Amino acid sequence: MKAKYINPFTDFGFKKIFGEEASKPLLIDFLNALLPLHNQIASLSFKNTEQLGQTDLDRKAIYDIYCETGKGEKFIVELQKAKQNYFIERTVYYSTFPIREQAEKGQWNYNLNAVYCIGILDFTFDDYENESEKNEVVHTIKLKNQHGKVFYDKLTYIYLEMPNFIKPENELATRLDQWLYFIKNLEDFQNIPAIFKDEVFAQAFEKAKLANFKQDELDRYEYSLKAFRDNKATYDYAIETAREEGISEGIAKGINEGILKVVRSLKESGLSTDLIVKATGLLAEDIEKL
Repeated sequence: MKAKYINPFTDFGFKKIFGEEASKPLLIDFLNALLPLHNQIASLSFKNTEQLGQTDLDRKAIYDIYCETGKGEKFIVELQKAKQNYFIERTVYYSTFPIREQAEKGQWNYNLNAVYCIGILDFTFDDYENESEKNEVVHTIKLKNQHGKVFYDKLTYIYLEMPNFIKPENELATRLDQWLYFIKNLEDFQNIPAIFKDEVFAQAFEKAKLANFKQDELDRYEYSLKAFRDNKATYDYAIETAREEGISEGIAKGINEGILKVVRSLKESGLSTDLIVKATGLLAEDIEKL
């Protein structure tokens, strides 16, 4: 059956729903579903991701969405389609940019606005020591001391493990449940489920409807969808091969060989280096050498 709505796990689809000026009400609603009631967002503005970082090397990092609330809080929202080496380190590195850009010239008291890094993951970490954490969807991390007390409450990392979200429509209890159900199942919907009748989701479905796209948007979406499917197929094949071999080295080797194959294919098809960096997590310099 032909898809009626876009796949939000593609770069194009995710930014179409959450990263355009007309998408602000949707992004605000989604972020508020993640935040506590005492810290709700009333307004936000999108920031140019190229302003992040102080060097040319810094600016080669690619972000899906970077925005600032009316209170000065910074949000980096990133969609991550496949597990990569040093993924957590990369998100920590990203968080340093909106911290450093707050520095003021001259006398400054170092009072910082809050920074949030949100990762929507199409995979699970699979390395939890506590068995009860394995099936959790939302993982919120703050800096704490040895007694578990929050040491600094203005830096927050939120990771959403989408494969762990398995609730059916009749069990959706919160606004966040609705958003996760929407993101995970959007491409499969042929009709709007009854639970999504409010104005925000009506707008989200309208933005995601393929029939509303102009031809150039359809072309860009198809290109993004192909890159997503190629990357996912390569990753899935690498994992399955590694499992059959039964050794952890096989996982790393299979994933790396698969990613290199996809990179060469994407380069041959004319995809820009920046987009390949985003799709694979490789450095631009390494991609240029292939």
